[in-house]
Amino acid sequence: MKWTDVLPIAQSLADHHPEVDPRALRFTDLHRWVTELDGFADDPTRSNERVLEAIQMAWIEEMD
Repeated sequence: MKWTDVLPIAQSLADHHPEVDPRALRFTDLHRWVTELDGFADDPTRSNERVLEAIQMAWIEEMD
């Protein structure tokens, strides 16, 4: 997975952290969790607020 794979990342995060409400998540934690996912193979420094926000929104949609 790469940073542009927003939906697969959100689905993996929802599976790995079902107890977490993504609405209350800090971007620093989100960034760390994404880079720790199995199959994540992108440069950790290539993320930005826009990408993290897109992942967060997709995760919220996964919950609904």
